[in-house]
Amino acid sequence: MKKLLAAAAALCPMIFALAGCAGGDNFTEKEYHSGEQAIERIEVDAEDRELEITASEDGQVHIYYCDGEKEYLEISVSEENVLTVRLVYDKDWTDYIGFKPAAEYRRIELRVPDGAIYSLSAATTNEDINVTGLTFLQSVSLDCNGGDVAFENLGAGESIALKAKNGNITGSVSGSMDDFAIECTIKKGESNLPTDKKEGGKLLSADCNNGDIEINFAG
Repeated sequence: MKKLLAAAAALCPMIFALAGCAGGDNFTEKEYHSGEQAIERIEVDAEDRELEITASEDGQVHIYYCDGEKEYLEISVSEENVLTVRLVYDKDWTDYIGFKPAAEYRRIELRVPDGAIYSLSAATTNEDINVTGLTFLQSVSLDCNGGDVAFENLGAGESIALKAKNGNITGSVSGSMDDFAIECTIKKGESNLPTDKKEGGKLLSADCNNGDIEINFAG
């Protein structure tokens, strides 16, 4: 028994040392600007990152973010003009012991030309997604696990898909309810949408587990 206690006592300082080192990643502010590169579609796949998506004022796509040495964004544009933003972890198991980076390092600001992008797909975990004043030519999909999906005057030519787990879906959609067929799934929460509405030239789908749905229509 004494040997076990001695081993545990020897191990504790090691654990605390590893936890202290885990927060030692250095972060640098970075920017991406599309310039003359044509962007038709945008796909964002992040973890533990707040996504703030608003309108660009100059017709370009701009991204403001912070990169660490062991967690950073990969940003690329395909031949099909799809801009992909993906969070990459390059860590050993010991790097996961300790605290998350500070909130200011876990934020991605995306500026998108209003009414000029065919589709946006954005997903994150444990943080919120906020979209303000944007319309997409075809579709928009917002997916958050562990945070809220919030939006204002969100529009799309064909479909809007919203999904949240352990968070709320709230905001306003451009157009009237008559414009949309609606598919709504709600678990452990309340919703102001009909669960199944067939009529409408566009599709609005909302799926929320352990949260509330409140979506208004901006006429």
